[in-house]
Amino acid sequence: MIKKLSNRQFRSDLLELFIILSFIFMIFTIYVPKAIWEEEAHAEEQSRFYIQNVFDVESFYNTLTDSFNVDGLWAINLINAVRDSIMADSTYLDERVLSLNGKDVAVNIPKGFDVDFDTTFGFFKIRRDTITDTTHTIVIYLEDLARNDTIFVQHKKLAEYEANPNFVEKIATESKERSELTNYYDSYQPDVSMLYCPLTQERYKITIADNKSSVRVASPITELYKESRYLIFSFKAYNHGYINDGLRSWD
Repeated sequence: MIKKLSNRQFRSDLLELFIILSFIFMIFTIYVPKAIWEEEAHAEEQSRFYIQNVFDVESFYNTLTDSFNVDGLWAINLINAVRDSIMADSTYLDERVLSLNGKDVAVNIPKGFDVDFDTTFGFFKIRRDTITDTTHTIVIYLEDLARNDTIFVQHKKLAEYEANPNFVEKIATESKERSELTNYYDSYQPDVSMLYCPLTQERYKITIADNKSSVRVASPITELYKESRYLIFSFKAYNHGYINDGLRSWD
């Protein structure tokens, strides 16, 4: 009798263990694929972001030199060097000869190049700033009225009024805080890492049209890319697309 109870208890424990393991496996098969899909989507988004950056680099290079260059690293270094030169000297415009890595390169820098650069290679953001407005109450002699009058002026203009020979005195100051939304770009400089696919670590393919009038930047993935995940799952990626003469394959 004791042996039968023991066997029954063993089978019951075994069944409970099987149910628990089945439940864990079910959760595993639901959430792991979802995590892999998110990873695949992130890789695709990052790769397309890099493709866009490489194409933009080529576009800026074309603006400066009236040509494209299959050497993406050289193109990156050139446009970054021009941007640095403009930051150092805002009048660094028009036709120039730039010395880069021991080579002299003729460039033609248009007005507004720096603004276009910062907005293209930058993330649009919005912040809320707290601004303090200070207003002064002053007394000034008005010749038209032939008498003193009281007026309100902003703090940034106070020195101008104080220098006026008709200024009499400052009698009060009031400060108020206000909130203001400000749009800005969090800019960055393109770098060599953007030339490589984040999955295969192969360079993006830069090809120039036969008539030299356009450029194409494409993913190096030509066949299905796979990585094993947790023995029974796989991370998969197909070609992430291309940009040809400004037209994106994923739009």
